[in-house]
Amino acid sequence: MAAEPQVSGWRRWCWHGVYALIIVALGAGLYGASRRVDYTWRWDRLPQYIVSTEGEDIRAPFDGFVAFSADGKTLTVTEMKGAGTERYTGFAQVLVGQGDLVFQNDVLARKPGIRPGPLLVGLGLTLEISALSLVFALLLGLVAGLGRVAHNPAARNLAATYVEIIRGTPLLVQIFIFYFFIGTVLQLSAFAAGVAALAVFTGAYVAEIVRAGIEGVPRGQMEAARSLGMSTAQAMRHVVLPQALRRMLPPLAGQFINLIKDSSLVSVMALTDLTKAGREVVSSTFSPFEVWFSVAALYLLLTGSLSLLVRRLERRLAHD
Repeated sequence: MAAEPQVSGWRRWCWHGVYALIIVALGAGLYGASRRVDYTWRWDRLPQYIVSTEGEDIRAPFDGFVAFSADGKTLTVTEMKGAGTERYTGFAQVLVGQGDLVFQNDVLARKPGIRPGPLLVGLGLTLEISALSLVFALLLGLVAGLGRVAHNPAARNLAATYVEIIRGTPLLVQIFIFYFFIGTVLQLSAFAAGVAALAVFTGAYVAEIVRAGIEGVPRGQMEAARSLGMSTAQAMRHVVLPQALRRMLPPLAGQFINLIKDSSLVSVMALTDLTKAGREVVSSTFSPFEVWFSVAALYLLLTGSLSLLVRRLERRLAHD
C-alpha cells in the first residue's frame, strides 16, 4: 500500500492559518448578526444558573410554627398538632420570623455555600439518562445484531422486525408510547420510561452496526476457528467480535453522540434535563440567546468528551 503524501511544514502552517481565518470570519458573522437583531447581551445573568452561591435552602418539613433560640442561632419548627419538632442551625439568612406559621416545603432559611445551578442539575440528569440508556442499548443492540446474522430463522426474523419497526417510527412517538402506555401498564416512573425509550430506539441502530461489523469480518476467520475445535459461540466471542469491534467503534461513537442529543426529547415527560432546565432559565432571565448558547456548549462538552474517549480507545485497539 502506497504511503500517503506528507504536507510540508510551511504548507501545513498555511492551512492552519486558513482554518483560523475561517473561524474568525464565522465569529465576525455571528457578531454582526447579533448586532443586526439589536439584542443586548446579558451574560452576567447566567453564572448563578450554572453555579449558585446562594447556598442551600432549609425548607419546612411539615406545617407548623417557627421559634428561635435566645441567641438566634437555632431555628425550631413545631408541628401544628404538636406531634414533632425539627431544629436547624448553621444558617446565614433567615426568611421567617418568630412565631410565623409556615407550610410544608416553605423556605425558612439558607445555609452558606456553593451548589449546582439549574443548568448543571439538568446536565447531571442528562448524563445519567444517557449513560444508562447507552448501557442498555449496547446490550439490546448486541443481542439483536447477533440475531440478525443468526442461522435460526425465528431469531433472524424477530431481530429484523424489531429493527424495522423502531427505525421506521419517530423517537418522539416512541417516547409517548413508553410514557403513557407501557409506563402506565408497568407502573414505570418518567425516568425509567425515558431510559427505556432511548435504549430501545438506540439499540435498533446499534444492532445494524453490530451486524455490519460482523459481516465485515472475512468468513475464513469463523471457519478457521471452527477447524480448531471452537463452537460457533466461542468463535464468535473470541475471534469474530474482537475484530468486528474495530470496525464498529466509529459508527458506535456517532450513534452514542446522537443518543446524548436525542435525550433532550425526554423533557416532554416532565423530566428536568438540560433542555427543560434551559427553557426554565429562559423564562426567568429573558435571555434566550445566552441560555441556549450555554446549553449548546454543555451538550458539546458531553459529546466532545465521548468522542475523545472513543478516539483513545481506537488508538489503543490499533496498537494491540
